[in-house]
Amino acid sequence: MSWELLIKWLPDFLEGAWLTLQLVGVSVIAGLLLALPLGIARASRHPLVRALPYGYIFFFRGTPLLVQLFLVYYGLAQFEVVRQSFLWTYLRDPYWCAVITMTMHTAAYIAEILRGAIQSVPQGEVEAARALGMSRSQTLWHILLPRAARIGLPAYSNEVILMLKASALASTITLLELTGMARKVAARTYMYEEMFVVAGVIYLIIAFVLMQGFKRLERWLRVDACQGR
Repeated sequence: MSWELLIKWLPDFLEGAWLTLQLVGVSVIAGLLLALPLGIARASRHPLVRALPYGYIFFFRGTPLLVQLFLVYYGLAQFEVVRQSFLWTYLRDPYWCAVITMTMHTAAYIAEILRGAIQSVPQGEVEAARALGMSRSQTLWHILLPRAARIGLPAYSNEVILMLKASALASTITLLELTGMARKVAARTYMYEEMFVVAGVIYLIIAFVLMQGFKRLERWLRVDACQGR
């Protein structure tokens, strides 16, 4: 592949990469917010409270993201009540279908990460907080969640990388993110191997930057030191 051809199509690849970053960024942040109550409920001592989010997590962890994406993009359009509601403004747009699906999918995994992290907090710290007169909510917000964030950060960073790779499935619903753009350019140039290699390199660069960012964040939070106490 000539450099002239690469330079010609590079803006298109960068446009696709930017859309990929949008999909991943919005979904992992919104998924984290959605996962907070789910993870807290899953870590509860009460069986009924733990059971409430179990069905949600079981479904989204037990079915492929591609199936979920098709259910949202193609399936919901079959219902007249959906087409007549305000939700149709968003659900007819492949971008929002991808964002919604990816958010719900990653929230299930992040909730389990959060549950495991909360349960990994040493019980002595919780007892010390209660001995100081903290209420359950104060203990949760000032002790459990900050410590759980440090413990669960490595697993959360892995989930972000996985969602980066999973975002390629958005191309199946006509979105021209990085994989979709590579497919479009390859169809025009008949250089499939070369164009997908370029897309793969861009994915590697994004993943490398994300991993380095999370490593710096882990060092700043001193995750290893906290876990070693």
